Amino acid sequence: MLDVWSVSRLAHTLQDLIRSDPSLEDLWVEGEVSNLRQGTRGHLYFTLKDLQAQVRCVMFGGIWQAQDLENGHHVLAHGRIDYYPTRGDLQFYVDFVRSAGVGIFRAQFERVLAKLEGEGLFDESRKRPLPPFPKKIGVATSPVGAVFQDICNVIGRRWPLAEVVLASTPVQGPEAVPGLIWAIHRLNEEGVDLIIIARGGGSWEELTAFNDESVARAVFSSRVPVIAGVGHQPDLTIVDLVADRRAPTPSAAAELAVPDISVIKGQLRSYGLRLEAAAQSYLTTYRKELRGCVARLDAYTPKIDHLKGRLTGLAHRIGLAAQREIKALAREVEAISARLKALDPKAVLRRGYALVYLRRGPVVTSVSQVEPGAQIEVQLADGLFPAQVLRQYGF
Repeated sequence: MLDVWSVSRLAHTLQDLIRSDPSLEDLWVEGEVSNLRQGTRGHLYFTLKDLQAQVRCVMFGGIWQAQDLENGHHVLAHGRIDYYPTRGDLQFYVDFVRSAGVGIFRAQFERVLAKLEGEGLFDESRKRPLPPFPKKIGVATSPVGAVFQDICNVIGRRWPLAEVVLASTPVQGPEAVPGLIWAIHRLNEEGVDLIIIARGGGSWEELTAFNDESVARAVFSSRVPVIAGVGHQPDLTIVDLVADRRAPTPSAAAELAVPDISVIKGQLRSYGLRLEAAAQSYLTTYRKELRGCVARLDAYTPKIDHLKGRLTGLAHRIGLAAQREIKALAREVEAISARLKALDPKAVLRRGYALVYLRRGPVVTSVSQVEPGAQIEVQLADGLFPAQVLRQYGF
C-alpha cells in the first residue's frame, strides 16, 4: 500500500528536519539585497541572492531599524533558517547585517558586541570590585608557553600569601571555546577569590574564542570577579568588555589581582608610627587632665587633720556624757530594785506571815470562806503544808 502524506505532514517534517540541524541555527550568509520592503507590522522583508540562487529573509521590528539596508547592497547576514508551513516558505530569520566588505570575524564580533551591549553586559555599574587581599586566585589559560609562569612569578613576587590554581584550557582553535567555559566554571567551584583569564598576543583570528558569545556569558555569570589579561593592542575583545577589570597583558593582570606586599609593609610601618604618635599624644593630654583633676580634688577636699581633732573632742565629750548617763541609770535601777524587793510577797512571809489557800482554790482572805473541816494549804516563806480547819473564830 502506498504511503500517502498529507501536505501538513510534509510541511512539518521539513520544519523538523531543518530545526534539528544546529548549523542552520547559527548561520552566516553572503548575498545581494533585493525586493526590500517593510510589512504592516513593522517587520522588514527582503531577498538575498547570488547568480545561482536566492532566499527569502525577514528581520523583525526593532532589529532592522539599526541596519543600513538598500536594494543592491552586498551584505553579510547572520541568523537562522526555518520553514514557515502556513505559506510553504523557507525563510532566513536575520538578526544582524553588515556590509560584505567587513570580514566574517569582524562581522561576528560586531554582532555579539551589539547584542551583549543591548543586554547590559558591559555596564560599569554591574562590575564588581576586586578583593583587596585574595587568598586563592584562579587562572584560566594554556599550560603551554610563558603566560602562566609569568602570572605565577608576578603573584609570587608581589603577594606570596596567595595560592594560584590553574584551570588548563586551549586559548585558540576549535577546543578553545568549550575549554574556556569549562575553566571558568571549574574555578568557581574551586572557591577562588577571583579569576584571571589570559593568553599572549595573537592575530584577530586567533582571538576568536575571546569574542565568542558563550565565553562572554560564562565570564558574566562567574560568581567571583574576573580579570581579562589578553595580550593584544589596541583592539578590545568581548571578554575584555564583560570582565570586571581589563589588563593589557597577562603580567599586568597579575599585578591588578594582588597588592604589593612591600607597599603593604611600608603602610603598616607608617600606620604603626602614626598610631604610636597618636597614643603618646593622647597619653600626654590625659596626664595633664588627670593632674588638673587631682589639683581640683585637693582644693575641694576638707582638711583631714582639723577634722580629726574635732572628731577626737566630740568622742571624748560623748564618752563623758555616756558615763554620767550610765551612772544615773544604775542608781535608778537600784532604787527600783529596792522597791521591788520590798513588795516581794516572800519578803513578807519571811517576817512571819503566811498565805492560806483553799485546796485547789483561791487565797483565803476572810473566815467566811472556810467552814470547819475545810481542807486548806498554808504557804510560808520556806515551803507549803496542808491543814484542816477545826473551827473558826470571828472578830
